[in-house]
Amino acid sequence: MKSPPFRDWLVPGSRLRGFWLNMDWWIWVLAGLALLAFEVASPGGFYVLFFGVGALAVGLLAALGVAETLWLQGVLFSALSVASLLCFRRPILNKMRAHEPVGEVDTLVGASAVAQGKIVPGGFGKAELRGSTWNARNAGESTIGRDQLCMVERVDGLTLWVRAD
Repeated sequence: MKSPPFRDWLVPGSRLRGFWLNMDWWIWVLAGLALLAFEVASPGGFYVLFFGVGALAVGLLAALGVAETLWLQGVLFSALSVASLLCFRRPILNKMRAHEPVGEVDTLVGASAVAQGKIVPGGFGKAELRGSTWNARNAGESTIGRDQLCMVERVDGLTLWVRAD
């Protein structure tokens, strides 16, 4: 008769002792998933992420039988989490910041725009600035003609307040 694949399940003295020894991995996996869910729900910073990944890695190592004792699992969890935090947090933050807009809307003040049509004093029209078409309001005393350069005086939401150059 062949021995069962989990021969540790039936250990003399306790029928469930081997079961719990073989199931340590799922506790680490649940803890890792909970930590990852907490990272998603938190406002950022990428701290808890690495502890979640560390718990998932220890769960995988425990399931493969590499880390069988609880003290080894704890040491691996701590080492993997802190090492990955120190090595990978800054590059991930830099990569995330690369997708943020470079300038603010306030930097548009003083820039030159080109009127897309005639804009009477106090009236609305369209102006092109940095390759995009914006709503424009003439803040000056004179009419701005089509294709005339105008200077941005202020930005109010998505509307440029412009004055003829």
